[in-house]
Amino acid sequence: MEKTQTSNRKHLNVKTMIVLAMISAIAFALAAWVRFPVIPAVGFLRFDPKDIVIIIAGFIYGPLTTVIITVVVAILQFFITSATGWVGLLMNIVAGVAFCTTAAFIYSKRRSISGAVIGLIVGTITLTIVMVLWNYILTPIFLNWPREAVVAILWTGIVPFNLFNGVVNSAVVLLAYKPIVSGLRAANLMPKLGDKGTNKRRINPAVIAIAIFVLISAVLFYMAQQGMFSPTPPPYAG
Repeated sequence: MEKTQTSNRKHLNVKTMIVLAMISAIAFALAAWVRFPVIPAVGFLRFDPKDIVIIIAGFIYGPLTTVIITVVVAILQFFITSATGWVGLLMNIVAGVAFCTTAAFIYSKRRSISGAVIGLIVGTITLTIVMVLWNYILTPIFLNWPREAVVAILWTGIVPFNLFNGVVNSAVVLLAYKPIVSGLRAANLMPKLGDKGTNKRRINPAVIAIAIFVLISAVLFYMAQQGMFSPTPPPYAG
């Protein structure tokens, strides 16, 4: 009996490591290939959706998982794709832990839709506050700007960018979490104890509607930032 339990435990650990490696690879791919600026005032900041899969991993396996994957992905970025050096490495880790770990920790204490929503909201607020502080400290070093110039873009660039980052990723997490969990269960890759009780829960349609509304609003915000809604000047009538 003990041998069987030990064997099952080892089998489960192997499955977990496979899933976490797969999630880390997906997160790195998203960070490397799906990156774009959002707000012209801070064009050096690029949005990427890697936090979506990291948070989902944290909801399934616990907040410590978000720390591990965030660090692994940040190190891969540092050696393979990043042009921002040690500053970018540190900022990626700080941002990922502030957002993903906060959301996953709150969800681990309240495993419900409301817990997920609260975790994502608090994670977004934490991300925004923490990144204001860290950009104030490190951005002058990274860009070789006077600190006064960085202060000037905190409220017009840094804050809106991180709010956009947190809001968009949170909305996608709410939409994608259940399908991804169902897929992992169907593939027999997700431990049953990793998401206790969620089999019986269904996402509230209101949550889906709000998440879709948020995504549409974020897309319109992005389009406005890129000047897509600027009025066309009338033709010269001279």
